Amino acid sequence: MRFGRVSSWLLLLALPALALAALACEEEEEEAAATPAAEETPAVTAPELADGTLQIGSDIAYAPIEFFEEGTENAMGLDVDLANAIAEELGVDVEFINTGFDGIISALQAERFDVIMSAMTVTEERQAEIDFVPYITAGTGILVQAGNPENIQTMEDLCGTTVAVQVGTIQVNQLEDQNELCDESITISTFDLNPLAVEQLRLGRATAVLADYPVAAYDASLSEGELEIAGAPFPPEPYGIGLRKESTELNAALSDALQAVMDSGKYDEILADWGLEAGSIK
Repeated sequence: MRFGRVSSWLLLLALPALALAALACEEEEEEAAATPAAEETPAVTAPELADGTLQIGSDIAYAPIEFFEEGTENAMGLDVDLANAIAEELGVDVEFINTGFDGIISALQAERFDVIMSAMTVTEERQAEIDFVPYITAGTGILVQAGNPENIQTMEDLCGTTVAVQVGTIQVNQLEDQNELCDESITISTFDLNPLAVEQLRLGRATAVLADYPVAAYDASLSEGELEIAGAPFPPEPYGIGLRKESTELNAALSDALQAVMDSGKYDEILADWGLEAGSIK
C-alpha cells in the first residue's frame, strides 16, 4: 500500500510538467506551420531576368530561322524553338521583340531587350561591340532565277551584275569585299527585309540575292520552281546569341542552358525539324 501511494504522488507531481511539455510541442508545431518554407533558389540570378522573362530582339523576317506564321503574329523558326528550349532550362518565359536588323545591336546596347537572337553571324567587328554565345553554323548562298540564266557559280561571277541583299547582313560585307577584286563592280541593292530583296530577283531587277544559305535554300523551296541555289555554299560561320558586354551572368547562364539542351537531345531535334542538322556545333 505504501509503494502505491508514493507512485500516485509522483504521478501527480509529473502531470503539470507533462502538460507544459505538450503545450511547448504544440506551440513549436504552430510556429513551424506559420513560418513560410524557404523559397527555391531561382534558376537564373542574372539581373536581366529578374522579371522572369528573357526578352529577345530579332528581325522576324528571315525564314526558316525566324519568321511570322502566315497571317498571324506568331513567331516561329529555328531561333524561336531553340530560344524556348533554352528558356525552359532557365525557368523563364520568352518574349520576341521584332527589330530591324540594321539597328539591332544599338537597340541591344540601349537595353530595349536582353539579348539578340536573329541569325547573327559572329564577326570580329561585332565582337568588338557585343559578346556572343554560338549555337549553330551557316554559310552563304546565292539565290538566282530558275535555270541560272547568268550561269552564276561563285562570287566572282557576280561582278558586273546587280545583287539584292538585306541591309546590315554579313553578305553586304562579302559583296563589298568582292567589289575590290572586280574589274566591273557589283551593284549592291540593299533592302530592310530579306523578302524584299527576293522580290527584286523575282521581278528581274536583280541577278541574284545573297543570303545565309539556309534562308536562300528555304526561299528557293517556296518559290514553286521560280528560284534556285547557284553553286556551293560559302564556308560556314557561327550564329551567336548576342549580349551586352556587361551581361556576364546572363552569358554564363545561357551557355549552361544551351549545353543542357544539347545534352538532352532537344538541340538535335530542333535542327532536324528545320532541316538544319548540318549546322550543328556539337
